[in-house]
Amino acid sequence: MNTFELIKLPFEPNALEPIISAKTIELHHGKHLAGYVANINKLLPGSGFESSSLIDIVKNASGGLFNNAGQILNHNMYFEAMRAPRANNAPSGNIAKAIASQFGSFDQFKADFTQKATTLFGSGWVWLSLDSDGKFVISQESNASNPVQRNLKPLLTIDVWEHAYYVDYQNRRAEYVEKYWDLINWDIIDLRFCNK
Repeated sequence: MNTFELIKLPFEPNALEPIISAKTIELHHGKHLAGYVANINKLLPGSGFESSSLIDIVKNASGGLFNNAGQILNHNMYFEAMRAPRANNAPSGNIAKAIASQFGSFDQFKADFTQKATTLFGSGWVWLSLDSDGKFVISQESNASNPVQRNLKPLLTIDVWEHAYYVDYQNRRAEYVEKYWDLINWDIIDLRFCNK
């Protein structure tokens, strides 16, 4: 039987300051995500998904098992693709060329993604994914949903649940979204893109 574990962060808890505080990371990773991991491990026995991957559970389960697996998968991809802030942070390499080709420019992609992230009603995630034709899709996903449910390949996400930003930004989601661009580790996103 699988036992899922809390991922180790690829940065120190204070490494994302001043954009995301160590306090937010402590609560978000150490409490919220840790809670989902504890919950799924309690729900797995007798579920029929004891040997399944997170992706398989998200695609095929429902209820609490789906919700916890979705939150773990989403949070893992979110945390794994951040690093210390860099001003004027932008992609390079293959993903930069592909973004410019489909959206016309990185700035246009950034504007489209930001608009989706600031207008998602309620709690959820905004994703950049690839479809089966290799085209980019920007999607709003509510609660624990993930693009893998529609056979898309997720590349980049932002968490717009309030717990991701409320300690630092209160109700100013747009400010959090704008500053998030300086945290993206584009090397990880490019690697995800090239492993299509």
